[in-house]
Amino acid sequence: MNKATLSNKALVLDIISRSFHQNPSVNDVIKQDHLREKRIEELISYSFDVCMLFGEVWISEDRSAAAMILLSDQKKTTLRSVLLDLRLAIKAIGIRRVLKVMGREKQIKQYYTDYSYVYIWFIGVDPDQQQKGVGSLLLQQIIKHYSDSSLPFYLETSVNRNLPWYSSFGFQVYHKIDMGYDLYLLKKAIQ
Repeated sequence: MNKATLSNKALVLDIISRSFHQNPSVNDVIKQDHLREKRIEELISYSFDVCMLFGEVWISEDRSAAAMILLSDQKKTTLRSVLLDLRLAIKAIGIRRVLKVMGREKQIKQYYTDYSYVYIWFIGVDPDQQQKGVGSLLLQQIIKHYSDSSLPFYLETSVNRNLPWYSSFGFQVYHKIDMGYDLYLLKKAIQ
């Protein structure tokens, strides 16, 4: 896997946006209107920028998979992060929906039992390359890369069929939230 730079942003946005196009959780966050696809791209763009500031973005060797990692102990409020939040509210969420989305995030974060952790915000594979092991290899490499930190991994998924896949890497569902769809909170502790 290779660490992404700003020059890889378009590639990462394309991979993640297309692989999360029908994702219930992503579609719950963004405003649903004729600009839905553009709003998904704005959400992914926001996530990319935040992870470049407070984490890392990774691309598979064959450039068909990507992951956005947020390192919780690096995240802080800066002028740049506030401006990114504002852009997200205007271009992806919709101003009237900000409180709903903030409440959703608060509800999720209350179940995080660790202060410091590795958060897998997005991991996705180009839809044309799925089911070929690319995502599995990328997740294995991510786990190996961060395992020296001894920090637990957290992620959420609203896609039930992905649970066995995450389970095969040692992730366990530790809570489920009813958001009108099931949002599974997963954790992997490093031994």
